[in-house]
Amino acid sequence: MDTLLEVLRSVRLTGGVFLSAHFTAPWCISVAMTPEDCAPFLKKPAQVISYHVITEGKLIVSIEGGPMIEVSAGEIVLFPQNEPHTLANEVGVKSIRARDLIQKSPEGGLLRIEHGGGGPTTRIVCGFLASEENFNPLISALPKILKIDTRYGASREWIEASVRFAAGELADGQLASSSVLIRLSELLFTEAIRQYSSTLGEDEVGWLKGLKDPHVGRALALIHHKPGEPWSVETLAGEVALSRSAFVERFTSLVGMSPIRYLTLWRLQTAKVNLRERTKTIAQLAHSVGYESEEAFSRAFKREFGIAPARWRGQG
Repeated sequence: MDTLLEVLRSVRLTGGVFLSAHFTAPWCISVAMTPEDCAPFLKKPAQVISYHVITEGKLIVSIEGGPMIEVSAGEIVLFPQNEPHTLANEVGVKSIRARDLIQKSPEGGLLRIEHGGGGPTTRIVCGFLASEENFNPLISALPKILKIDTRYGASREWIEASVRFAAGELADGQLASSSVLIRLSELLFTEAIRQYSSTLGEDEVGWLKGLKDPHVGRALALIHHKPGEPWSVETLAGEVALSRSAFVERFTSLVGMSPIRYLTLWRLQTAKVNLRERTKTIAQLAHSVGYESEEAFSRAFKREFGIAPARWRGQG
């Protein structure tokens, strides 16, 4: 079992590409992406990851209080907490708000920026990943800024081909296939998690550290893949070949909460998203995420989110 892929399948992320930018040195822009920028793709994103694919040239990226990072063609920089950030060709150039430079496509397609002083060129494609889920362990486990290199990794060839395809379509004034761009966004996120998790030290803790552990990672995959199963500490421990006490200690120390607390959060978060789809009654949904009765589910839901499930569904 590929634990990371198993968990990714259960985390609902929508991806999109919304802007193509062409800069010539000197240039510097400040970027602050808002949930409204995702509106054509997702109505109410609770969490947004913005990213930039550098297709030509290079740039320096920074966030407040963080280091400056150089990013070159073939690399991608992601902002898992959607931090406002600055992009520039070099240090010391006065910044301009990116929003003030955006040009709308006459056909209503991709947004564009053309800006700079006429020097060396940098081209980037800007996109996002978004989720309606407030409890998203994948996103919360990542740092504020993350650079990945698409020239390496398991998905390298597909990512490179997709970036070239999208860049070529955009250069011709066309909007690339949405299915390709969404798949590209998902692969970029998967690759970002793989590359970042490989850098974690032995003494570090957190959700990704738990995912890498063969026992805890297996338990996380089971919880995400089958939240409606009648899991208990004992059954999860048996599935991952650990004693009850060893499993609880290992899971809690790595993930930061007990297995049952994590299971409860994931069940309720899964239900919260599915409530908006209206394909099941509340009673059916309660059963699908492991609750024996609608009443027990409603109590747990209101205790966690401060609102009854029926009322939450009515607000969608």
